[in-house]
Amino acid sequence: MTELTISLETGSGRPLYEQIYHHIKTEILNGGLPFQKRLPSTRKLAQYLQVSRSTVDMAYEQLLSEGYIESIPCRGYFVSELDGIYKGVLQEKGEVRRAERKKEHYRFDFSPNGVDLDSFPHNAWRKLSRAILQADEKELFMLGEPAGELELRNTIAAHLHQSRGVNCLPEQVVVGAGTDYLLMLLRAVFGEKRSIAMENPTYKKAYRVLENLGNSMQVIDMDRSGINVEKLEASGAEIAYVMPSHQYPLGTVMPIKRRLELLKWADGSERRYIVEDDYDSEFRYKGKPIPALQGYDSHGKVIYIGTFSKSIAPAIRVSYLVLPEKLLRLYEERGTAFSSTVSRVDQRIVAGFLKEGYYERHLNKMRAVYKSRHDVLLDGLKEIPDIEVSGENAGVHLLVRFRNGKTEAEACAQAKQAGIHVYGLSDYYVREKEETYTVILGYANLKEEAIREAVGLLKDVWKT
Repeated sequence: MTELTISLETGSGRPLYEQIYHHIKTEILNGGLPFQKRLPSTRKLAQYLQVSRSTVDMAYEQLLSEGYIESIPCRGYFVSELDGIYKGVLQEKGEVRRAERKKEHYRFDFSPNGVDLDSFPHNAWRKLSRAILQADEKELFMLGEPAGELELRNTIAAHLHQSRGVNCLPEQVVVGAGTDYLLMLLRAVFGEKRSIAMENPTYKKAYRVLENLGNSMQVIDMDRSGINVEKLEASGAEIAYVMPSHQYPLGTVMPIKRRLELLKWADGSERRYIVEDDYDSEFRYKGKPIPALQGYDSHGKVIYIGTFSKSIAPAIRVSYLVLPEKLLRLYEERGTAFSSTVSRVDQRIVAGFLKEGYYERHLNKMRAVYKSRHDVLLDGLKEIPDIEVSGENAGVHLLVRFRNGKTEAEACAQAKQAGIHVYGLSDYYVREKEETYTVILGYANLKEEAIREAVGLLKDVWKT
């Protein structure tokens, strides 16, 4: 490192060495200069800042004396390890201090949002990437169709029909980088704020996105079959956002009777639509896959949303909408003003991944991996008395409800003492709710041995 950009105020009355000292100290505390980062020599920094070398020497000496940096003979100056302190920024005016909490560390994290990144299909991805880039197609680096590459949309349409029973044409598919972008695009397609109902508890990120877009949000409590259609009707909502194949976070599978009731509700008004979020339907461990609600829709009332984030990796950022045909005109008028947010190269890779059979093989592998972890977790939980497990037939998380009066807060605190992070169900409720007795355990990012050890510890701390 030979440069360190520092804005010096020569007419401020504050010594230059002190300005250099404060800048470097702040960068270290704020993480801009991490542990073991090499600093420029006093000579080179003096030349770069156009100040005397003695000025930089004084600044470095002060940093050395306070322990922010260390000098290694024949090598130079390096940032010291400051483990255990709070990182912060000192703002001179008003002496306002801003500190970042030190991240809590857990031995085991049962995150419901985890995926197994160790199983990412590196070889197939590398092979497809190399083949696409070696083809030297210059147009791939130009803006493509707003809805996404036709090849990918064709592939997604065929895949959805075969695996999920979704009936659509490629022109109904719109590709985007993540569900949040697709929800923003939907807002543009409708062209106005809408009254939107979501299940309670629900996927709160989607709720916040829709709310921040100015929509009027309603939350509808669930019963054992899913969203309560009578309460939905009474809410006056025009759009229902649901997850019928595997509700998040409860894991409820909406039965056919409730699905038909929901479709009948949507038929009650021209302005009513259903947004079907099918975020992790690929992973089911009991019975056959549940067909998508969209496949039962004969009146163009279901907007289907899917993603490859759970099945491949979150960073892939390839999600898709399937718009009813009656909304295609509105999309052409309003939605095509938005350029595609997924690079054409990435779209081509995903298309090849599906067309050449890599995706199906990867899914089969991941189903086996997650099923093994799912079974290990269930077996371990059987040893814990006075609990009830639900939502275990699909997805990559399940729920544990305490029947002995132990509250969610107590269970989370006891798990934390054992170095284990579990998640309370109350975090997923939009409205305030009385104390719950349920925690969520995700298992996608934990190996079998780690699950066994963690559940053994939970058995000890949850026995009282």
